Amino acid sequence: MHLTALGFDADDTLWHNEAVFRLTHDRLADLLAGHAEPATIKSQLYDAEVRNLAFYGYGIKGFTLSMIETAIEICGDDLPAAAVREILGFGREMLAHPVECLPGVAPVLAGLADGRKLILITKGDLFDQERKLAQSGLGDLFDGVEIVSEKTADTYRTAFARHGRGAGGAMMIGNSLKSDVIPALTAGAWGVHIPYRVTWALEMADAPSDHPFFRHLDRIDALPALIAGIERDAPQEPAQ
Repeated sequence: MHLTALGFDADDTLWHNEAVFRLTHDRLADLLAGHAEPATIKSQLYDAEVRNLAFYGYGIKGFTLSMIETAIEICGDDLPAAAVREILGFGREMLAHPVECLPGVAPVLAGLADGRKLILITKGDLFDQERKLAQSGLGDLFDGVEIVSEKTADTYRTAFARHGRGAGGAMMIGNSLKSDVIPALTAGAWGVHIPYRVTWALEMADAPSDHPFFRHLDRIDALPALIAGIERDAPQEPAQ
């Protein structure tokens, strides 16, 4: 078989992202240290993030609003305006944080582009994801960019139909089992998990180890060999 389309997640697959959120978690805990223990602050922040996804979606702007909400919940009417200003500053610093690609990403993408369509499939804030892609220097390597509110099996079916010949001839590569791998497998594509060193709790899921089209890699530079083996040995495309 020949894979005609390769989908790539962005955050923590192509460039660092979650580490910036973890650093900001710590900054918020330090700011509110006189009102609650760090573990309590981080737990309430996580609850606020999950609760607010339906309203704000994924990304730094929604995260900043969740930080403010958490601070109000913990401090009540004692929360000073200066603290709100500082939290807003945390968010602006995150939005201005330089993009740092993970090792090996650029040459791997360049090598895989020959004869295949590369598609960036990412969720989050449109403005911020476009900024990060532009700053990464990887934009010219992609044939298509899909910035979506959520990743579902239908997301992958639509993206791979638009940019290739369907999910059956496609592969999705990402750090999240929940968002990148499992729904891609459900759509009929191959799913490759390349974990990042830290994972947001909401993106955790059990590995579908018994699925014939699931693969796990430790590093992205092992991807070309994996694809070559699949194209050589797979008797047919995954059924949709």
